Amino acid sequence: MRSIWAGAISFGLVVIPVKLYAATEQRDITFRQVHRKDGARIQFRRVCTLDGEEVPYSDIAKGYELPTGDMVVLTDEDLADLPLVTAHRIEVLHFAPAAQVEPIYSNKSYYTEPDAAGARAYVLFRDALEASGKVAVAKVALRQREALAALRVREGVITLETLLWPDEVRKPDFAFLDEDIEVRSQELKMAASLIDTMTEDFEPDQYHDTYREALEAVVQAKIEGNDIVRPSGLDLPDAKKQPADLTEILRASVAAAKGGRGKSAEDAGDAEGDADDAGSAKAGRKAKPRRRASA
Repeated sequence: MRSIWAGAISFGLVVIPVKLYAATEQRDITFRQVHRKDGARIQFRRVCTLDGEEVPYSDIAKGYELPTGDMVVLTDEDLADLPLVTAHRIEVLHFAPAAQVEPIYSNKSYYTEPDAAGARAYVLFRDALEASGKVAVAKVALRQREALAALRVREGVITLETLLWPDEVRKPDFAFLDEDIEVRSQELKMAASLIDTMTEDFEPDQYHDTYREALEAVVQAKIEGNDIVRPSGLDLPDAKKQPADLTEILRASVAAAKGGRGKSAEDAGDAEGDADDAGSAKAGRKAKPRRRASA
């Protein structure tokens, strides 16, 4: 894994140098948008809506649009002046019971790894945090954005979990919440009994993405059936110019062999002539000393 951030966990006077690593990854099959007719990629360009000209990335800025349609353009200098006190620090604000940090606030998870010099302090903080049954509520700045975060312990590693801000979590506003819906005690007991019957330990390894597996099978079947579109004029690297499978390799070999047998007599004569010339030249090189001797 490659680290994406380097800084330190700080709480009180304790500073623990750490690196951050993405703890999760997306395993979905990625697709490109292509032209259905010839399979060529669809290209997206940054075009100015005012003059229709393509705009280079270096000339693109961030803009905040007002309700009137006017635009507030922010420069790099404007953004550089913003306060990011946690730019290289995971600042622990306080500790809280783990149950109070609800899953709905979770955004993205990261692993932390201590530097060699901070390993002992890291292990001390990890063990104390795990024994407390609490999470550390913190702030951290990642990719020029400050985020609320929670520090937990998982499999011996302190994980950093970025959280959504409170105003980013929507309030549930549904009509049934205001209705007086009666649930009978017998129904509640039966539901509880069903839950008990279906209760078992959560073992993540027993679950897998069946849809992704089926999609991979569809793609692989098309590859094996040579149902592939190669856009004309596409300059592919040598590694991508190889036939898709052994069948294609054999087909290309057969075609090459037939082409070799189909050479014209003239080509054959030329080849023989070239061979004779080569033989004469070789003989001449061998006879050269004798000619000097006779002279």
